[in-house]
Amino acid sequence: METDCAGSAEKREPASALRDDINEDTCAANSHTSQVGTYATTDVARARWTLLKQVLRQKQVESPEVNKVSVRRFATFDLFRRQNLVVQDRSDTSDGQWVEYRSVYFPEYSALLRDNLGPLQVTEVLNSFDNTGNVCVWPSEEVMAHYCLQKHHMFKGTVCELGGGMTCLGGLMVAICADVKEVLLSDGNEKSIQNVRGMVERNRRAGKFGSTHVSSRVVRWDCDLDISALEGHFDIVMCADCLFLDQYRASLVDAIRRLLQPNGMALVFAPLRGETLRLFCQLAQQAGLYVSQHQQYDAQVWDVHLKMLTEGKEAYDENIHYPLLLTLTKGPQPVNHI
Repeated sequence: METDCAGSAEKREPASALRDDINEDTCAANSHTSQVGTYATTDVARARWTLLKQVLRQKQVESPEVNKVSVRRFATFDLFRRQNLVVQDRSDTSDGQWVEYRSVYFPEYSALLRDNLGPLQVTEVLNSFDNTGNVCVWPSEEVMAHYCLQKHHMFKGTVCELGGGMTCLGGLMVAICADVKEVLLSDGNEKSIQNVRGMVERNRRAGKFGSTHVSSRVVRWDCDLDISALEGHFDIVMCADCLFLDQYRASLVDAIRRLLQPNGMALVFAPLRGETLRLFCQLAQQAGLYVSQHQQYDAQVWDVHLKMLTEGKEAYDENIHYPLLLTLTKGPQPVNHI
């Protein structure tokens, strides 16, 4: 099923969002804000812009400067401790370091991940479908995972994470901490899902999931075959930092609307990024969804945010780093648990 939709990937731009530091100096340009102008005078900014243009056009990058672009400047809200693990299984020859992500505020919960916090491999990005989710755990994903632990009692039934990248950390934490029947971890990139499959198996062997059924698959928001196969199946749909590509924003809205059960709810974590969050809310309302926006939804995240602003950290930009929480429903349901 996925082959039919993904087969045309070379002719189309990625369906899930190119996030944070790959576009940190360019995402605002897509929203006609002034952020690009701020950074465009630096060599790194020019390299990032070159990389973004080349990724979207599926061309080769020849500039050696692009290969030196760092993954991200603002890396984390410090909500999880990351500890490298020694691989015990000698038959595991897969790339990437296995690590344990343990919650700082809820240390009883941890997950085994295979992630990558090193430099972006440009050739890999250009030769497969939307590799931005294969780079690292992005701040919005980290915040969403923390929120899921904080509010684990709100999760019931069936849950789906869209655009979760190579770790789907938020959905993974739901599978570990919540009393749910089923969790589907998804992304539009096959390599991301290959990595997630390995993670699901290792966490299952470690007894992390209990009786929850956890699976992973490629789901592209703009692929009707992918969405129709799951239509009306989920009590909760969630995603992090997936809003800013103009041409796929409407597809994400439609996917959320179709995947949700009649009384279901979507949790969307995303920074403002200029006008992109507002435009997403507008499209969601036009599609008949009820949207609520929340700024102070978690005390720990809010405290880190205020500290960054107070200390004037150069790497931290509220517009592109602090994720707001949007709740979307098909009816005017009260949201009392946020």
